[in-house]
Amino acid sequence: MASTIPDPHPDVDDRPGAPPPPERAARVEAHGIDHIPDGERRGRPRELFSVWAAANVNYLSLVVGGALVLMGLGLWQALAVIVVGNAFWLLTGVLAVSGPAAGTPSEVITRAMYGIRGNRVNNAVVGWLISVCYFALNLAAAATAAFSLAGEAGLPVNTGVKIVVVVLVAALTLTISVYGHALIMKLYLPITLALTVAFAGVAVAVVRHADFSYTPEQPLTGTGLWAAVLGGIALVASGPLSYTTSADFSRYLPRTTSARAIVGWTALGGFLPGTLVCALGAFAATAVDMTDPQSALRGILPGWFDPVFLLALILGTVAINALTAYSAGLALQAVGVRIRRSLSVLVDGTVSVALTLYALLVSNFLDTVNNVLQLTVALLGPSMAVYATDILLRRNRYDGRALMDETPGSPFWYSGGVNRAGAVAVLAGTAVASLCVDTLYYTGPIASALGGVDLALPVGLVVASVLYAALLPRTGPGLRLDPPPADRR
Repeated sequence: MASTIPDPHPDVDDRPGAPPPPERAARVEAHGIDHIPDGERRGRPRELFSVWAAANVNYLSLVVGGALVLMGLGLWQALAVIVVGNAFWLLTGVLAVSGPAAGTPSEVITRAMYGIRGNRVNNAVVGWLISVCYFALNLAAAATAAFSLAGEAGLPVNTGVKIVVVVLVAALTLTISVYGHALIMKLYLPITLALTVAFAGVAVAVVRHADFSYTPEQPLTGTGLWAAVLGGIALVASGPLSYTTSADFSRYLPRTTSARAIVGWTALGGFLPGTLVCALGAFAATAVDMTDPQSALRGILPGWFDPVFLLALILGTVAINALTAYSAGLALQAVGVRIRRSLSVLVDGTVSVALTLYALLVSNFLDTVNNVLQLTVALLGPSMAVYATDILLRRNRYDGRALMDETPGSPFWYSGGVNRAGAVAVLAGTAVASLCVDTLYYTGPIASALGGVDLALPVGLVVASVLYAALLPRTGPGLRLDPPPADRR
């Protein structure tokens, strides 16, 4: 049955052969969570590579790579963990295929998994709250680098300067997010190239000092080794798992775009730079103390390169945060807040800036949040598993216009606005994963019984996926396996 939901852009020619209007990076994106008609679809899947590459050539990837060696792993053990953890970018790529199929962002597509009302809760927690916390963490990292740069420029790094620096970095980030999709697609290729050049300079210095035969003085064995390996994989994988919103950046592609190409370019854009930069951090940890990565790396870099390094740290963090803020703005709309996407981004940015300033100037709030976010893998893993399983069960067939219907008559209203299959699967997956998690703040009983071995990631993924596949009815409203008539060509 064809959807009866009215097109929010009736003046656009939505015929399959109609030429799409040119995309203008200098114009604030008009679309929010609404459906993108065929007449406005454009682009090629290879453009997704630079979007995800720019978000992964960054300081945080260096820190994660160094952390693996600090956890007690040998160099080659750390490298193996980095490869396995970054392989989860394949799931991010799988989720991205739903964007062109539905013509809506991930925040709307997940109505198929959780129902109209259930999805509002999902977006409030997974989409908005976690995104705002990550924004604050990344902004604090960028601000720290910017403080050092300001000090080298001769400015007094006092409270007033710190506030100005945080606001300026946030303003640059939010400008990209407010202008939206077109500007992101236009900017991220040159950003990727600039960051690659800068980090190549870092790589030269690191390789010259690295100990390629490094092993810890007391190598881990048995349970201790498995605990470090699985904990390290979860740490690396938390990056790709946090992007359950990859359809946000693929939804403008024509619906006939190759799914394999979308998966491939998205996954490669995250996996390749994520692996290389994390590996660079691991190599650096064999030569310097990565407990303070910024100071340690500056100690082995040429003096003239120091400002370039600091600028690269800031630019990389801006790139990743612009994507985070963009998706958080869409999540706020999907929660049910009636606000334009551009304004929702500014709301998210304001909250994040307030958290960052409070952390940097008043307390150790971000340290607390950083440790708490280690627990998010117990939620993000099941959330991604449910999403990927739904794509496979529906064979990536989504009626984007039907997904826009939020009334009780919607095919995605299910029972009282909640799809019990999705709700039970993600809650059960999260609950079981929580029993297996091992962090500084909390150790689950299963992890404790296993001597600190953290199985939260694989257990959460498997439990959520199996339960969702078992509980989701094969027939019923919103569950047809055939594409709607409008989609047949």
